[in-house]
Amino acid sequence: MTERLVQLKQLTVRFDDRPVVDSVNLTVCRGDIITIIGPNGAGKTTLIKAVLGLQQATSGQISVTPGLVIGYVPQHLSLEATLPLSVSRFMQLSGRSAKACETALQRTGVAHLWNASVHHLSGGEKQRLLLARALARQPDLLVLDEPAQGVDINGQASLYELIRQLRDELHCGVIMISHDLHLVMAATDKVICLNQHICCSGHPADISHDPAFIETFGHQVAESLAVYHHRHNHSHNLHGDVVATSETHGACDHEHH
Repeated sequence: MTERLVQLKQLTVRFDDRPVVDSVNLTVCRGDIITIIGPNGAGKTTLIKAVLGLQQATSGQISVTPGLVIGYVPQHLSLEATLPLSVSRFMQLSGRSAKACETALQRTGVAHLWNASVHHLSGGEKQRLLLARALARQPDLLVLDEPAQGVDINGQASLYELIRQLRDELHCGVIMISHDLHLVMAATDKVICLNQHICCSGHPADISHDPAFIETFGHQVAESLAVYHHRHNHSHNLHGDVVATSETHGACDHEHH
């Protein structure tokens, strides 16, 4: 039986008597990749904060498996511009050993930036640094708030592929928030459409046909949504470019539905 990591039952969060998250039921198991989508102000980040224990629920229940270790990747890395901070120092502030930090940076493809200033990193490098800091904890659950924020389109595809690989390697659960519906549909196992309450949920290939999804995002978005699946007969480099193999000859092979 798959291990249940987090379970929300009728979770409600109210601000000034207004429901921001309303009666949400959600179960995350080890091995799951669940992506939460929804319009601005839908309660996505509030829901994540409740899972992290940063936001108290007004009502409902949150159950977590005993000893659960969570690795969190925030949407933004906000640092004082005048504060000198290297990648190595930033990683060591996590309280993990230098070896664990180096290993995590290597796995996310940015170990060569060990001595670089955090302030001089590109958007993609910053996101991989934040992911490395989360990985250094050896998490049971990865919680990612807009993990591809500030990353170009090729880098986004590479980053989402890396997240899937890490799920397989660590056998952890993953909860993501994302606005990029096309890439999300290729990178997740289950989609939850949130607009204070859960409007609809299901497999990516089916969700765009749900009337609640169409009502939330509109017919144009639903009709243009290209659901595709990587066959994983290739890999990407740090910049998102396909690395040629004997099978791919440099081509990125996808299935469209």
